Amino acid sequence: MPGGSTGDAGTCNTGPVQCCKSVQPANSEAASGLLNSVGVVLQDLSTPIGITCSPIAAIGDGSSCSEKPVCCENNTFNGLIAIGCVNLPL
Repeated sequence: MPGGSTGDAGTCNTGPVQCCKSVQPANSEAASGLLNSVGVVLQDLSTPIGITCSPIAAIGDGSSCSEKPVCCENNTFNGLIAIGCVNLPL
């Protein structure tokens, strides 16, 4: 499963839970443009890409995510994108 969600709401075993403005497949116009801008080429164009993401420190600490809380495999693009995201129920 991409993102490595453990199944518990608000947990992620690949790094911090991310809050993204949107999650789209890699072949969408927005995601493909951002992937190209950072030089990332993906084999699977259906890979979910989080767009404009920031980490949520800990659910229940006053942080909230009114957009898309996700767990992603690769969060190394300074919040511009996150690769391999899975939606998390909160």
